[in-house]
Amino acid sequence: MDELGRLEALRLAGLTAAADPGMDRFARLVARLVRVPVSLVSLLEADRQVFPGMTGLEEPWAGQRETSLSHSFCQHVVSSGEPLVLDDSRLYRLTCASLAIPDLRVIAYAGMPLTDADGHVLGSLCAIDHEPREWAEDELRDLRDLADACSVELRLRIATQQIRRDRDQADVLLRASVELARSRGLTDLVRRLHRLFGGPVEPSYVTLLLADERGLSRVSHPDDARPEEGAVDHLDPDAEFPSARAMREQRTVFVPDRAALRDGYGAEAVRGYDSLGLSSVLCVPLARGRGVLMWCWADPHVLTVTEEAVFTAVAGYVSQAVERTLFVENRLSAAEQLQSAMLTALPAVPGLEMAALYLPAADQDMVGGDWYDAYPVPAGSCGTTGPCGTGVRQPALILSIGDIIGHDIRAAAVMGQVRSMLRQATLGDPGHSPAAALAAVDSTFAVLPLGPGGTAVHARLDPLGDRWRLTWSNAGHTPPLLRLPGGRVSVLEEHDLLLLGSPAGLSRRDHVRELPQDSVLMLYTDGLVEHRDSDIDDGIAQAVSLLSTYGDGPLPQFLEVLSRSLEGFPRSDDVAVLALRVTGPPENPVPRPPGRHYSARL
Repeated sequence: MDELGRLEALRLAGLTAAADPGMDRFARLVARLVRVPVSLVSLLEADRQVFPGMTGLEEPWAGQRETSLSHSFCQHVVSSGEPLVLDDSRLYRLTCASLAIPDLRVIAYAGMPLTDADGHVLGSLCAIDHEPREWAEDELRDLRDLADACSVELRLRIATQQIRRDRDQADVLLRASVELARSRGLTDLVRRLHRLFGGPVEPSYVTLLLADERGLSRVSHPDDARPEEGAVDHLDPDAEFPSARAMREQRTVFVPDRAALRDGYGAEAVRGYDSLGLSSVLCVPLARGRGVLMWCWADPHVLTVTEEAVFTAVAGYVSQAVERTLFVENRLSAAEQLQSAMLTALPAVPGLEMAALYLPAADQDMVGGDWYDAYPVPAGSCGTTGPCGTGVRQPALILSIGDIIGHDIRAAAVMGQVRSMLRQATLGDPGHSPAAALAAVDSTFAVLPLGPGGTAVHARLDPLGDRWRLTWSNAGHTPPLLRLPGGRVSVLEEHDLLLLGSPAGLSRRDHVRELPQDSVLMLYTDGLVEHRDSDIDDGIAQAVSLLSTYGDGPLPQFLEVLSRSLEGFPRSDDVAVLALRVTGPPENPVPRPPGRHYSARL
């Protein structure tokens, strides 16, 4: 007998130890037509019988609507699949010791099988008399007809629930195709898998095992960590576990219950699943031998054809997501290493505090061409001896920030070339003019295959006694922001054309501002202020507000505020920010932390 299938049909019927109007109606019809004091619709669960339909039982049984199997005649109908008709139950070896005789006064008994569409016997429709009775043929015929009608009702309920379940599983499949395609990394993939499934019959545990040279390793779920999982965190290729077998044989493996696990696998597997409170598991290998996807249930489980098809399809989506994630992570690692190697370590400059922030694109597709730079040079336009006429050699500071058009390794490589050319053009110009350096790079775009171009702000800071002088030129970049003491923020909007390889002779201009003590200069790329479905002017206005509100605190804390402000936006571009505060004159600066660089992923 297929006991798991029978119990699954019972579960789908949705009837238990509670009154059901339809089942009570069948019990009343039996009592009236067969003329008996007690009639029951009795369904046999794993360890008890329940009476969703009942008439005539005395208390406490009438209120409980259930008994243990020690009081069950129904179990004999289920085990044989045949009607059970007894004139006097005390005279039959099968029933004479049953507690149903003294406790429920079951003397004469006639029970007809209740079946589902697959032939599972779910219970019995029974007529009970408290006295010995010879059952008439027409009484048994009426009871059999009512049992057939009650079975039809049970089948309709089961079919309705199956349709609902199939619809729910189709919905899971549809959501899986969308959700798993959006996964960002392996842990996010597992998190999304857990969210796909819910309800009493859905898996109580879903996990992903990835293959490597050592065997199978579990991808942890950050929101559902179980201490016991350490026992099955890694499996050797030849381990006697269902998942390892699915991997070795590259086929789906299903274990319906603990008995099948005990009989088909090693003691270590039984201990491992017992430690997790699991007894049933479905293991589906991923494509190209990447690993195994597992669904586990705490109770014995019946795997339907539709359910297996849904889980197999979901495993296909997971295979695609794993392939995509591993591919992106490999390329992202190489690109981020390239990007990281090109990000400048900020110099320590007396009288200045500096901090920088770099955030890769949130979609993890690739790093792009965003960069910043900061380095000292001999003082420029006033000569090589510092502020005009002082005779003291004091270095100037060069700052730049830019963005090469594109979002891939090519953009990152071009960024490195442009940054180097901009440095060379700056150091080769005795006056260290930002405009002249940008013009030199622009002319290079005209003759070298550097791609579609880019934007940049290039600047020089010269010490002037108790303050600093800012000279900058803007090649189509987002405008720098300057916070003055007291909190007012100016947008330095002056700009020229992008770096597009313009004809020789393009006029690029230098602009000059003086920076008093406690002023803050902020350079940034457009990823900070330009978001999908929003205007870039609104993004700049928000950056102005944040700088005004938080710019008087330590710069690292201010950069953290900027990072958090991006959490609500789906960013498809990198973000680079270079912030600088004037802490005092170079001769007697206010102590401040050295320049710091932050790189993070939201």
